[in-house]
Amino acid sequence: MEIPVIDLEGLSDSLKSETMELLHQACESWGFFQVTNHGINVELMDKVKKLVNLHYEECMKRRFYESEMAKGLESRDAPAVDSDWESSYFIWHRPKAKFDESINLSDELRKVMDEYINQIIKLAEKLSELICENLSLEKDYMKKAFSATAGPSVGTKVAKYPQCDRPDLVTGLRAHTDAGGIILLLQDEQVPGLEFLKDGKWVEIPPSKNNTIFVNTGDQIEVLSNGKYKSTLHRVLADKNGSRLSIATFYNPAPDAVISPASELLYPNQYRFQDYLKVYSTTKFSEKGPRFETMKKMTCSLPA
Repeated sequence: MEIPVIDLEGLSDSLKSETMELLHQACESWGFFQVTNHGINVELMDKVKKLVNLHYEECMKRRFYESEMAKGLESRDAPAVDSDWESSYFIWHRPKAKFDESINLSDELRKVMDEYINQIIKLAEKLSELICENLSLEKDYMKKAFSATAGPSVGTKVAKYPQCDRPDLVTGLRAHTDAGGIILLLQDEQVPGLEFLKDGKWVEIPPSKNNTIFVNTGDQIEVLSNGKYKSTLHRVLADKNGSRLSIATFYNPAPDAVISPASELLYPNQYRFQDYLKVYSTTKFSEKGPRFETMKKMTCSLPA
């Protein structure tokens, strides 16, 4: 299967309608896609990956391989079903920056990560506007829905999936959908492992070349779109030949954001058919959208 590629440069020329349709199909039928010409500085992306890899080698690698799970893998005779072969940490960026001091991030890595996040948030907001446009919503609908009192929540999971001698016994990360909104992934250029479920089959996501950003939509996009755009099950396989890098930034609702399907995307419900026919009789040859909007205002109490 050829994974959809959204070239954002196409939005500024005669290819806009084609690009928007491709994005719509990617969100509706796949739940994931790659983005090129995204506007993020490629030198900055390379620097983030370099510093994250250096931090892993200096501060996390030894600790991981000395963990009980890693040391106990060779003695297992059955696959581990409740653990993940990963070394990871989480950084909060918005609304307030926060991370665990014990992970010993260098000042240089913090600074470079902040610069990268400022740019990746702009991409997330651009994608949220395009998704809203495809759903016939106001372009800032998602941002407002996610904002609550302090604005959308943004955080990054930084993970290494270490080289594993027995990938048959453990999964890098167990299958799941993402809880939040838009997930933007800066990933390894060489080591594979990420897979998404498409039409009942696992699709291997190849390592990212030329600093493309891989994007998937989370559970809150499915809710907001009233099921039109689905979140997709995905997993990471352990690899025998190398360690995979994953820097996943989550553009999520604020914790106190109240999430529901956009009312514009809901069908009317709880009305009497005779009332519908009354409206229909005067609007039969008009667009059905306004007719449905009228019926949303005509809900009734039905007997139990």
